[in-house]
Amino acid sequence: MKLRETIVALSTPPGLSGMGVVRVSGSQARSIAERILRFPHPVEWRSWHAAMAELVEEAGCAVDQVITTYFAAPRSYTGEDVVEISCHGSPVVLRCAIDQALRAGARLAEPGEFTLRAFLNGRIDLPQAEAVRDLIEATTLYQAKVAAQQVEGAVSRRISPIKEQLLELIALLEAGIDFADDDVSVASDGEILRRLIPVREGVAALVRSFAFGKLVHQGVTLAIVGRPNTGKSSLFNRLLEQERAIVTSIPGTTRDLVSETASIHGIPVRLVDTAGIREAEGLVETLGIERSFRAMTDADLTMVVLDLSQPAGTEDIELIEKARQRGRCLLVGNKADLVRDARGSEGSETSWASVRSRDREGAIGFSGPENEGLLRKAQLTDAHLTVSALTGEGIEELRQAIVDSLAPERVPSQEFGFITSLRHERLLSESLEYLLKAEGAVEDKIPHEMLLLDLYSALKPIDAITGATTADDILNRIFSTFCIGK
Repeated sequence: MKLRETIVALSTPPGLSGMGVVRVSGSQARSIAERILRFPHPVEWRSWHAAMAELVEEAGCAVDQVITTYFAAPRSYTGEDVVEISCHGSPVVLRCAIDQALRAGARLAEPGEFTLRAFLNGRIDLPQAEAVRDLIEATTLYQAKVAAQQVEGAVSRRISPIKEQLLELIALLEAGIDFADDDVSVASDGEILRRLIPVREGVAALVRSFAFGKLVHQGVTLAIVGRPNTGKSSLFNRLLEQERAIVTSIPGTTRDLVSETASIHGIPVRLVDTAGIREAEGLVETLGIERSFRAMTDADLTMVVLDLSQPAGTEDIELIEKARQRGRCLLVGNKADLVRDARGSEGSETSWASVRSRDREGAIGFSGPENEGLLRKAQLTDAHLTVSALTGEGIEELRQAIVDSLAPERVPSQEFGFITSLRHERLLSESLEYLLKAEGAVEDKIPHEMLLLDLYSALKPIDAITGATTADDILNRIFSTFCIGK
């Protein structure tokens, strides 16, 4: 890739639109723009200013009236001279602008080359460059906010102080080894640990933050399962906030998997509505139930839906047990609006509605020997949710429970400096391993020369995130921190 060449590319999505932007970046950006555009007056290139012009074809005929914006190096996205040409969003016009720029000496940009140049020219670091891609691919507003904060350096600001502390410790030990004859005191084990432990704790906190960052970045899958006619599809539609799944009073309406992605507290959650699980009545229903079990296996979280207005049965307990065997499970009692109607009615002693009650903490109470046996069998000892897909009762609590089940140690919403990249998590985990080894080396009285090997090994993965540390960086710290020689 020849980075000194001037490049051109369409910076807006292809297709019909009100406007499209063609970006030209490089040392020849202005001269190329002057060859393909016709200005009504002699052009004065003023950085961060816009001007009107005509896009002309090779024969000199006007194709479109455009707005050009000039960004002078280094105060541009790429750190180079950049000219952005805003045309009407016709694919023919945009193609003409690019073709004319190519004839005038530009080269078609490679994927990601504008951001690559921004990184190479020091406009952004690697975490910021990766966040640009995340911002473009964001599917929820919270994802976009997180990515935007990372583009502005949120992750770098979290990592930089940790790296700074590690570099100071390395410089301290290097100075003690290399300049021992110049009366520079070698740090005690207590001083080394005092400096090392905050570094290790900082890296460990970033690694832990990936548990939530992964949810934000990649999203999760939630399988909604239950017996027929428990209101699974109604809950699916309620969480999705649109009528996506067919809902009828006929049991077994859903025969295949129906999936859509919803934003739940900013996390993209792929909801999967499944076929009701019961003794199958035919080949089609059998296949649907098999897919329901596969969806439970593939899901990050399974939501088992119970009908509070119907008698409790062993099928419910068996389904809960199967869901638990396959991973994390959330129990939801639906049709809470029918509970009040069912109370006091004849035969209600055998229904979920009659045996469920809420105290101030939202715990579940069961009465009646049959249901108490089911309770013991299922070990339903903690709080579960009561909702109504019809009225919306408890839906907001359900959304919160879904997030809490997936990320119990959720990072506060105002804090965006958490790790969302798997590459960052693996590098920081590698660094953490060497920091733990370094702690052990200090406790075992290992010579500082060997301790430095672990510290440099811990620094290397961090450098792969923030950028390399050179030998000059270490030497500069040594000489700026200690008064050595004259």
